[in-house]
Amino acid sequence: MYLTRFRVNTARTGARRLLSSRQVLHAAVMSSFPTLLPTDQPAPEAPRVLWRLDHNAPGEVLLFIVSPEPPDLTHFVEQAGWPTALVDGPGWQTRSYAPLLDRLTEGDRWGFRLTANPVHHIRRTADEPRKRTAHLTPHHQMGWLLDPERQERGGFRILEKPKHKRLLPEGTTHQGREHHGDRYEVTVRDQRSLAFDKARPAAGRRGKPVTLVTATFDGRLEVTNPDLMRRTLTQGIGKAKAYGCGLMTLAPLSPQADR
Repeated sequence: MYLTRFRVNTARTGARRLLSSRQVLHAAVMSSFPTLLPTDQPAPEAPRVLWRLDHNAPGEVLLFIVSPEPPDLTHFVEQAGWPTALVDGPGWQTRSYAPLLDRLTEGDRWGFRLTANPVHHIRRTADEPRKRTAHLTPHHQMGWLLDPERQERGGFRILEKPKHKRLLPEGTTHQGREHHGDRYEVTVRDQRSLAFDKARPAAGRRGKPVTLVTATFDGRLEVTNPDLMRRTLTQGIGKAKAYGCGLMTLAPLSPQADR
């Protein structure tokens, strides 16, 4: 497995086109792999291509890709990079993911970032089918990630804040609900409501419309099952993986993190 980072030149017309539609960006990412055909579908447990956009600042948008083989992002550089300013490489950075995956052990603590599509299934009446619906508030989006079964399947647990770092007294709830943001080491950093066509218009016809709500989580976690954690990092979490959701990345914690 490989982890790749590409910085998008947001001033370019090609970058604005890519960033305007998750369908267009998905197609561009998948075309980065010469041996992968557009119709290829990975087996349920096979390595897959995951990607994520990090909007760190108006002029700093990073594309991360986790993939079974190294991508060729030449077309990204030509359309949305700096083609004439290549000093230290081809315009993107790719590293083997194996050293990090191999070193994961139970009890490890890491910082993490995840962009996901938090959804649940509801029905308004007893006789209607259940419908997939997005969580819209930070409280419910955070609750989606904190679901004990989701964490167990993912091989991790979100760390709780030390009591001296909490603003609310232990046991205090917010509007009758547990205040996740004060108890756990996780925040919702970025929320986006996206709308795009599933396929490019052909013969004057519009593609099927897609609406998507995404949330980016930053926080700290502990590895509870290294094998499941490796699966999470390479298979993703939740729905809409084709559209930039589900990719979790880890970062070492500073020595002061537990103080």
